[in-house]
Amino acid sequence: MRFGVLLIILLLVIIISSCITIVPQAKAMVIERLGGYLTTWSVGIHFKVPFIDRIARKVNMKEQVVDFPPQPVITKDNVTMQIDTVVFFQITDPKLYAYGVENPLMAIENLTATTLRNIIGDLELDQTLTSRELINSHMRSALDEATDPWGIKVNRVELKNIIPPREIQDSMEKQMKAERERREKILQAEGEKKSTVLVAEGLKEQKILSAEAEKQAAILRAEAEKEKKIREAEGEAEAILKVQKATAEGIRLLKEAGADEAVLRLKALEAFEKAADGKATKIIIPSEIQGIAGLAKSVVEVAQEEK
Repeated sequence: MRFGVLLIILLLVIIISSCITIVPQAKAMVIERLGGYLTTWSVGIHFKVPFIDRIARKVNMKEQVVDFPPQPVITKDNVTMQIDTVVFFQITDPKLYAYGVENPLMAIENLTATTLRNIIGDLELDQTLTSRELINSHMRSALDEATDPWGIKVNRVELKNIIPPREIQDSMEKQMKAERERREKILQAEGEKKSTVLVAEGLKEQKILSAEAEKQAAILRAEAEKEKKIREAEGEAEAILKVQKATAEGIRLLKEAGADEAVLRLKALEAFEKAADGKATKIIIPSEIQGIAGLAKSVVEVAQEEK
C-alpha cells in the first residue's frame, strides 16, 4: 500500500513537471490542442494540459544564413554559368512558418534558383558580371514577397560566386591582359611626354637664368666702370685742387717775402702748367698774365705737344 502511494506521487510529479515549459530567448513554440493550433508561446514559463496539449514545433527566431550550392543559369546571350547564393532570413510568424509550407528551407532554395534564373535570363554576360547589387536587390524583393505567406522575412541575398565557362574565363583573362598592357603603354607614353616637357621647361628656365645672370653681370660691370670713372674724376679734381692750393700757398709766401709782380706772374704760369699735368689740351690764361707773351707761347707749345 505504501509503495503504491509513492508510485502515484512520483507519477504526479513527472506529469506536472512535463506540463511546465520554459521558452528561452529568441525561441518560440507552436502549441496544438487535440491536433489543432492553439497558441504560440514566446519567452517565459508556460503550462499545458497533460495528454491534450502538445508542442507542435519549436521555432528559432534568430536571423539565419543559408548557403545554397551553385545553380546553373543561362544568360540572355546564351552563356551557361554557375552561381551560388547566400540568403539571410528571419522567421517573423511561427504559426505561418509551422503550417505555411512543408519544408521551408527547401522551398526557399528552389524559389531562389527559379528567381535567379528569371533575373539572369534578362541580362547578358557582361551585365551579369557587373550588376551584382542590382541582382541582389531584385532577388531580395522577389524572395521576400514570395516567403511572406510562410512567416519568413528575407533580409538580404548575396551572390557568392559567379563562375562562367572555362573558355569564357580564358577569353576574359586574355582581355584583361591586353587591357593591362594597353594601360602600361599609355602610362609609359605619358611618362615620356611628361619627362620631355620637364626637360624642355628645365632648359628654358636655365636659359632664362643665364640671361638674367648675364644681365646682372653687365649691370654690375657698368656700375663698376661708372664708379671707377667717378673716382678717377674725383681723384683728378682733388689733385688739381691740391696743386692749386699749393700754388696759392707758394704765391702767398712769395708775396709775403716781398717778391715783385713779375715773379708772381711767372709762378702763376708755372702753376697752370703743373695743373695741366700732361693731360690738358687747352689752358686758359688769366688776363693778368697775358702780357707775358713769351711765357704764354711756351705754355701753348707744351699743350700742342701733348696733343
